[in-house]
Amino acid sequence: MEGKSCDLAVRIDGKSYFVEGTNIDSHGDAHAKDGFCASIRQAEVIGEIKDNKFVVTRFKLLPLKQH
Repeated sequence: MEGKSCDLAVRIDGKSYFVEGTNIDSHGDAHAKDGFCASIRQAEVIGEIKDNKFVVTRFKLLPLKQH
C-alpha cells in the first residue's frame, strides 16, 4: 500500500485498509527489527470498515512465531 509515511494498515480477506483509532507508534518501536516498518505482524482486531478505512475498537498485536 502506498501511504504518507509509516502508516498502520490491516489486511482482511485479502484486502488492505489503513487503520484509524490507533497508530503505528502505539505498538512498540516501528523501526526495530520486528517493528511494523520492517515486517508484517499478525494482530487480533475488532472494528468496522468505514469509508475504505478500518476503524479499530480493539487491536492486540500477537507474539512473533519462533522458527
